[in-house]
Amino acid sequence: MALHLRKCFILPIRSRLVLPQQRIKSVYTTCDGFNEEEIREKLQRFPGGSVDLSKQTSGIAVLTVNNPGRMNAFTGTMMGELKDRVDELEQWTDGKGLIVQGAASTFCSGSDLNAVRAISNPQDGMKMCMLMQNTLTRLLRLPLVSVALVEGKALGGGAELTTACDFRLMAPGSEIRFVHKHMGLVPGWGGAARLVRIVGSKNALQLLSTARRVDPDYAVSIGLAEEILASDVSRSLDQAQKWLSDHTKGPSPVIRALKKVVISGRELPLDEALRTEKQVFGTVWGGPANLEALAQGPKHKGHNTDD
Repeated sequence: MALHLRKCFILPIRSRLVLPQQRIKSVYTTCDGFNEEEIREKLQRFPGGSVDLSKQTSGIAVLTVNNPGRMNAFTGTMMGELKDRVDELEQWTDGKGLIVQGAASTFCSGSDLNAVRAISNPQDGMKMCMLMQNTLTRLLRLPLVSVALVEGKALGGGAELTTACDFRLMAPGSEIRFVHKHMGLVPGWGGAARLVRIVGSKNALQLLSTARRVDPDYAVSIGLAEEILASDVSRSLDQAQKWLSDHTKGPSPVIRALKKVVISGRELPLDEALRTEKQVFGTVWGGPANLEALAQGPKHKGHNTDD
C-alpha cells in the first residue's frame, strides 16, 4: 500500500521533468482507481460498428467512426477500438496529420443508448467517462495536426469528439450540437473543458445551456470551425485532405515538433513550456531539414541575411 501511494505521489512530479511525448498521456491511472481492462470487458458486451484507420504515404491518416445504422454512435466495442486506434497512431512515427470523420456523410451521434442504459449506474458511468477522457486527451496530444471533418450531425459525444481535434471543417448543412442537458447530463468525455479553450467560457456556456444547433456559419463566427467546405459533398474528404496538406507540408519531424511545442504551450505553465520548447528545438536544430534549408538559402520574404 505504501509503495502504491509513493508511486502515485512521485509520478506527477517526474512527469513535469520530461518531454511531452514522455509524459503520461492519459488523465487517469490506477492511482485514480481506474481499471481500463475492467471497463473494457463490460463494454465488450455491446458490440457493433467499428473505428477504422487508414494511414497514407503522404503522412495523413483518416480515422472513421463507422456505425451508420445508428448515426455512427459509439457502441461499447467501438469505445475500445478508438483507444486501440489512438495507440496505433502514437506509434506511427512517420505521421504528420489526421482527419477524423464519420461514415456515410454523418459525423457521430455520441454514445449508443443500448450501452448507456446497461451501464447506467454511477460507478460504471464514471469508469466509461475516464476511459473516453483518456482516449480523447491522448488523441488531442498526438504529434499530428488533426482536423474533424463534420458532415451531417455531430451530437452529444460526437460534438465532444470534434473538440479533441486541433481544427474543425464543416460541410454545408452540417451541425454541431451539445445536447447533453436534454439527457440530464453534462459532457463527460472532456468536451466542456476543451470547448472553453476553443470558444471561450461565455460561448461555451451558451452552447451547453441552450443545446443550440451550431450551423457552419455560426461555428466559424465563434471560432468553433475554421472553414465551411464547398457544397460538393461527394468531395468532402478530398477537400479536407487538401486543407490539411497545407498545414502538413514539410518533413515529418518538423511538423511533429511544431505540434509538440503547441501542446506544451497550451498545457504547461510558462516556465515548463519554455523548457520543453528548448528541448524540442534541440531535436530539429542541425537536423536534415534545417541543414537543407540553410544550404538552399532564405525562402521567405523579409529575411535579413545579416541575422
